[in-house]
This record gives sequence, C-alpha cells and structure tokens, in this order.
Amino acid sequence: MYTLFLHSLLVTAFTIRILARDGLLPSTRMAWFMVILTLPFIGSALYFLFGEVDLGHKANQQQRRIFAIVHKYAHQVIAPPQDIDTLVDLQFQPAFRYTRSVNGFAPRDGNRAELMADAQTARTRLIEDIDAAAETVHILYYIWLEDTTGTNTARALIRAAKRGVTCRAMVDGLGSRAFVKSPLWKEMAEAGVQLAIALPIDRPIRTILTSRLDLRNHRKITVIDGKITYCGSQNCADPEFRVKPKYAPWVDIVLRMEGPIVAQNQMLFASDWLKETDTQIEEFQIETQPVENGFVAQALGDGPTERLRASPQLFVTLIETARRELVITTPYFVPDPTVIEALCAAAYRDVRVTLIVPKNNDSWIVAAASRSFYRKLLEAGAHIYEYRDGLLHAKTLTIDGQVVFMGSSNMDIRSFDLNYENDVLIQDQKITQAVCERQNEYISCSDSVTLEDVVGWSVQQRIWHNVVATLGPVL
Repeated sequence: MYTLFLHSLLVTAFTIRILARDGLLPSTRMAWFMVILTLPFIGSALYFLFGEVDLGHKANQQQRRIFAIVHKYAHQVIAPPQDIDTLVDLQFQPAFRYTRSVNGFAPRDGNRAELMADAQTARTRLIEDIDAAAETVHILYYIWLEDTTGTNTARALIRAAKRGVTCRAMVDGLGSRAFVKSPLWKEMAEAGVQLAIALPIDRPIRTILTSRLDLRNHRKITVIDGKITYCGSQNCADPEFRVKPKYAPWVDIVLRMEGPIVAQNQMLFASDWLKETDTQIEEFQIETQPVENGFVAQALGDGPTERLRASPQLFVTLIETARRELVITTPYFVPDPTVIEALCAAAYRDVRVTLIVPKNNDSWIVAAASRSFYRKLLEAGAHIYEYRDGLLHAKTLTIDGQVVFMGSSNMDIRSFDLNYENDVLIQDQKITQAVCERQNEYISCSDSVTLEDVVGWSVQQRIWHNVVATLGPVL
C-alpha cells in the first residue's frame, strides 16, 4: 500500500511539473511521461537529474549580465554593424538575420579563411601562431587530452607565457576532467598561463541539486592577438583519440580565419571567461580588423542560457534557403521533428539533400536513433552516406556552393538544448567550395545507404531504432 501511494505521488507530482513547463516539445513531454509511468522511481530520479535544461536562476542572471557587459564594451570599440541588405545575397538574408538575433552579432565583410588540410596541419599552424603571438592567446576546448597534440599545445602556451604573452586557457570541467588533474595543467599554471574551468564538477552533489551535470561547454575557440581565430570541430586531442581508440581516427575540419569574425569569437571567449574569473572586460582585445576583399561572416554562440530552441530554428532557416544542394556532415544526427521535416521538405522540392554520418558511432544510442530517421529521409529523396574510415567528427552544412555553416554544433538534442556551442556562418564561394570538396572526400570514403537497404532491415532492428528514437529526448 505504501509503495502504491508513493508511486501515485511521484507520478502525479512529476506529471504536473512536466505539464506546467512552457516551451517543451510534445515529443519530449510524451517521452518523459512514458519513462515516469513505466518506471516511476527510476524515471522520477532521471527527471530530477536530467529533465530540466537549466543552469539555475543565478547562472542565468550572471550570463545575461556578463553578455550585456561584453556587448556594451564591444559596441564602444568596434565599428557599427553594416546593412545585411547590402552585404548578403537575398537568398541567404533570412539565415544571417536569424543568426544575428541569437547573440546580436551582425554579419561583417572583410573576412578571410583558410581550410586546414588535416588535423596535423591545423595543429601545426595553430602552434606556429601561438609561437608568433605578441600580446594574447585565448584557448577554450571541451576536450583537452594529455597526448601529443594536447602536450604540444600546452608547451606552446608555456613558451608564450614565459616571453610575456598573456595566455588564457579554459576547458570544460567534464570533458577535460583528467587533464585538469594532470601535471601538465599544473605546469601551465606555474609558467604563468591563466587557467579556468568552465562548468566545474568539483562539487558534483551541489551541481546535481542545483543544475544538470551534463550541461557542458562544448566550444572550441582559439583567438591569437585579437587577429587570428580558429573555428571547427577539432578538440585539443590526437586523431587517434586515446580515450576511445576503437572508433579512431577522429576526422575533423578546421578553419583559420582573420577579420571582424575574430572580434566576435573573442566576445564569446570573454563571456565564458568572465563567468569563471575576476577578469575585467577591458583586458580583452575586441577590435574590428577587416582584410581587403574579404567575405561576409558572422559568429554564433548558443547554449542553455541563450534563447530556447535557437539552434534548431537556425538549422530550419538554413535548410529552407537551399535551392539546389544541401550537404550536411555530423557525427551525431538526432534532430527534432522540425529539422527532419525541413530536410524532407527540401528534398521534396528538388533540392539535392545529402547527409554524411559515421558508420561506426561511438554512441550506440545515437547510432540507433539516427537510423530511425533514414527511411523518412530516403523516401523524400535524400541521399545518406555512412563514413567508413573512422569517426567523422566534422560538423558542416553547405548550401548551393555559396554558404557554409560550421563549428562545434552537432545536429542533435545535446547541441540544440544542452551544450554551449560556437559556429560561424560564411557567404563565400571559394571557401564554401573548399568545404564542399572536403565533403566529397568524405563521401568517397563512405557507403551509400539506399531505401532498399533500410526496407531490408529486420523487424527487430526497426523496433530497436524506433524505441531509442522515441526515448531520445530523455537520453
């Protein structure tokens, strides 16, 4: 009797809470209802730990305050934003306007970029830029490992700090939890590198009671002397990714960029750094430095303290601008219904929609959930490829060979709702074509998935994929 009463109390209490929440997708409500009704005790505990996408009232207030400070300072030192109508082709203006609405970052011309040939080239160039730095080096990573890449990057920061360069390095508390306990982290501090941990987990019980342990800073930002920035999917780790060698190599994509986009990435870094330290905003170089004959670009920073559902709305906006071709690479493909419907709609209106994902995913949950969407996409006319030669970790979206969106954001629920992410939106035929060529290289190393393949899956496979996808919002 007591157990029945407690069962009823838990189900009633959490049902009321779920129904009272504004902005929750119906699919997410239904997934949580299923879990709590079938497993009331375990489900209630899971909802308490992972049901609310919220860092807490204090964190939300702090985020708004810090970003207001950053924007106020930035507007004092950089030129006023330019008119989107004169900068961006009419076809792509909705995407750039929507991106501006998230952080207030306006598209600016005068940017240039170089697509790094591979992970080793990207790391070599980054370390060369650190060794050439004269004033500041700012680095933020979700994952920093004590491997060859991680050690070489740390050594470069140590060298820079010892010659008087102001170096600031920030890592996520969960993704880099081993690194912050390493001798190398301590050595960096002793050399004068300023260190900070984003969303620390040194007090896990307190974090669990006041927020969510899995709300993470997934960004990958490097800014050097306020003149150079790196943006892409690469963490500070070897492609062999020793923590998950079974799925290696990790295949990433990185841009080295100059121009006004650097100031916007600097503002994102500053907003994260100020949350964890007592640094003053005036210590950051936030200046617009356009290059001659540069292209249009703008940065995007999303996260749990930004506007709800900004990322999926942006993806839908991007997809809807496509007229001829849309190519997407993502390691984790678990989109919400609005993004799936937008992709299908694009395919039905004769846009060539191509999706490239890993064949062997390091997350069995994501692998199963992703495949639950295949049939719907294929029936709409989309093309799906599964990359064979490692874990395709590149996050890219190209539109009509003219616009590219890339950075740290996956096309999944975590990036949509839970993680702090950073990306860039670029309108430039040359750099977009370079990314398109890289996407074609991925396709050449992939297996095509056809509608016949999916129809031929066993009933057990289809049930498994659909069960996981149904519970996706709570996983």
